[in-house]
Amino acid sequence: MNPASFPAIARAFMRLARPYWQSEERVRAWGLLATVVALDLASVFMLVQVNTWYNGFYNSLQEYDRAGFIALLWYFAFLAAVYIAIAVARGWFNQLLQIRWRSWLTGRLSARWLSGQAMYRLQVTRTSADNPDQRIAEDLMLLCDQSLDLGLGLLNALVTLASFVVVLWSLSGPGTVVLGSTELTLPGYMVWAAVAYALVGTWLADRIGRPLAQLSFEQQRREADFRFALARLRENAEAVALHAGEREEGARLTRRFAAVIGNYRQLMERNKRVGWFSTGYNQLAVVFPFIVAAPRYFSRELTLGGLMQISSAFGRVHDALSWLVNSYALYAKWRATVERLSGFELAIVRALDAGERPQRSTLPEGGLRVSGLDVSLPDGRPLVQGLDLALGRGERMLVAAPSGSGKSTLLRALAGIWPYSRGLLAGPPRESMMFLPQRPYLPLGSLREALWYPWPVPQSAPEFDRVLQECGLDALAARLDEVGNWAQVLSGGEQQRVALARALLHRPEVLFLDEATSALDEASEEGLYEVLTRRLPDATVVSVGHRPGLARWHEWRLTRTGPARWTARQASGEVASG
Repeated sequence: MNPASFPAIARAFMRLARPYWQSEERVRAWGLLATVVALDLASVFMLVQVNTWYNGFYNSLQEYDRAGFIALLWYFAFLAAVYIAIAVARGWFNQLLQIRWRSWLTGRLSARWLSGQAMYRLQVTRTSADNPDQRIAEDLMLLCDQSLDLGLGLLNALVTLASFVVVLWSLSGPGTVVLGSTELTLPGYMVWAAVAYALVGTWLADRIGRPLAQLSFEQQRREADFRFALARLRENAEAVALHAGEREEGARLTRRFAAVIGNYRQLMERNKRVGWFSTGYNQLAVVFPFIVAAPRYFSRELTLGGLMQISSAFGRVHDALSWLVNSYALYAKWRATVERLSGFELAIVRALDAGERPQRSTLPEGGLRVSGLDVSLPDGRPLVQGLDLALGRGERMLVAAPSGSGKSTLLRALAGIWPYSRGLLAGPPRESMMFLPQRPYLPLGSLREALWYPWPVPQSAPEFDRVLQECGLDALAARLDEVGNWAQVLSGGEQQRVALARALLHRPEVLFLDEATSALDEASEEGLYEVLTRRLPDATVVSVGHRPGLARWHEWRLTRTGPARWTARQASGEVASG
């Protein structure tokens, strides 16, 4: 990763953040932010009151004023109670703003990821966007949390600086600086001392901590890769066990985790250097104001209370000016988060713009028509060139060709999702088409929801029991409302039967079957095609398969007759398209 400049990071952050603050949530969002800022200002005001309290309290100690000492203790208790109440309220409203902001951003980014088949196109267009799940689930949370922490911290630092610099200026008085043979008198010399101290510290912190942003970016990526490997192993536990692949999987996990640890050790080393510097810098700041103000105190120009008030005010000014020094690690993580999310959004845009897709139109009379369809691989190699097809309502075509010839990719192009295809496609609306892959998708939830996917189950229950019986799934009728991970509960053949039952329930106008019965024995396959033919007589069906028995259920046969050339023939042998 090449670290981006701060202006580039700021622009990327604005692209990510601006939509929320201009959305339908803007009134509530700005109201919550104003509340947090007001409480922040109130907390600074209370700190100013505590700073003033220092003068009276230490003077009462110096003068042995017992009554004044007790009165000032009670006054401090009041100030502390108010400050605590403000701090708690500020924290609560800050968290409320965080969760509302995160909820809105999660909905927006999830919608962008799911729109226009972006999640699929990210995989096939070779667009760089690793671990989308981590970017949506974790990076958005970090963005909201870190942005508010940094933004409100900076605001607090500026307000604190504005409030206490006046106090420090009025308390410190003039100071004399000797430069060679020249004496220079500086008004408010403690302010200039704080500024000089903070500037030197900030410059050194930036020099020492600059690599943290890149290391944090890489750490998030490697952590996400490791979690993905664990999740994938969990989902494929049975296959790994059948292959006795535990040792190899353990080695793979070890390598991924070693990458996590290797980068983390670099983070540790860099954080150690930053820690050495920031700790020493802050510890020196404790005695620095006493050293600078000591001459005035020992010349009796300051009382003990005045010295302690100067020390407290200097500390506040120093903390405000040292905001970047103390927040550098958080700032580095924030930069990495912004870059990951900005890169993810850019990857979605590039994936949606990559390649071409056929022009689509609607056929009122039903069926499927293809004109001049070209399909290629991502590297540009052609799979199909100039394909013309005309399938009427209820007609069925079998795509038969050797493995690796591009049959499944052709079906994806006909379904309108393959990004490297062009031509003209005419058929029913997208919601009236259904694609059954070799490995069906069964969402988490009840079996009834899996059967009715991708739509919510209607109030008036369809004929679930009958469809399950026709597809050879009678035993599952009593488990329709059972919630589970059905992709792991059911066998491959049962999953394909569920997908076919889904097609019977939805009754699509065009149905694509990509080896959708390959896990079944030939007799079961024959039975299911008989059910499909009987129950969906008006559906246009395009099937991919290798078994000879499939031919009898299709009037058309599409075969490859040359490099990237395909020809459709009727069962009688008549050539219908080329």
